Amino acid sequence: MARAQDDGYDSWAVPGLRATVEAQRLADEIAFAAARLAQLESGPPGLYADAAAAGGEEGLWLAFLIAYLSPVEGSEPFAGIEAARTSWATGELPDLDGVPLGPRTGHDPARGLATLTAYRAHAERSGSQAAALAAGEASLNPQRRFDRAFERLSLPGLRRAPRYEFLLVAGRLGLLDVAPSSLLLSADPTDPTLVAAKRILGIGDAINLQRRASELASEAGVPLAALDLAFLNWARPEDDRVTAGSTAQPDPDVRERVGRAMSI
Repeated sequence: MARAQDDGYDSWAVPGLRATVEAQRLADEIAFAAARLAQLESGPPGLYADAAAAGGEEGLWLAFLIAYLSPVEGSEPFAGIEAARTSWATGELPDLDGVPLGPRTGHDPARGLATLTAYRAHAERSGSQAAALAAGEASLNPQRRFDRAFERLSLPGLRRAPRYEFLLVAGRLGLLDVAPSSLLLSADPTDPTLVAAKRILGIGDAINLQRRASELASEAGVPLAALDLAFLNWARPEDDRVTAGSTAQPDPDVRERVGRAMSI
């Protein structure tokens, strides 16, 4: 990742940044990511709406497929997923040959359907997907249930990004009563969001990364989970951003509030 020229910019919220243009770009991405999360709740686009409408096992299965394959960028982000999707009730796994994969996909063609097979087997042993993800967790709050479900999704080939995205989306769509309280960055040392977070927040150890991320989100008044996509996009070229199929437009008030928090 190339650095912009140091112009004396300095903020306690993002101590790793030294250029105003980098801070402005991050504020833009945080505002977009927050708008995307709001859209998932109020008017989910594309196949997200189908998952929310289906609910139950079918809704969770579709949400998992969306996160696992990842919407592509362009005018038809869900077309490949729509063509490949199968019904949970049939037990049929999707044919993924030739299916276009999005930038945050968890699918490795070399592994074939091993990850999807493991996911179905895990759910079937528990009696349902919901039980596999949250069985025995009724006494926990949504944040702890998110953490437990994330741990239970430690399946062969399933990296942090699709695991986190699946649970985040499932919570926002009302498919599971879960909500993240952290970015769970320590789950994958090669995750691009982790690499970006270390640079933005100016520190490498997991505990302080989480603390600084929480402080930034709190001061900016945005969901902590918005930083997951925002950090990733900040580190990517501007013409290669990840929208995850979202058509959301950033709220100017949110962008202004984020800017104030970052002393822009």
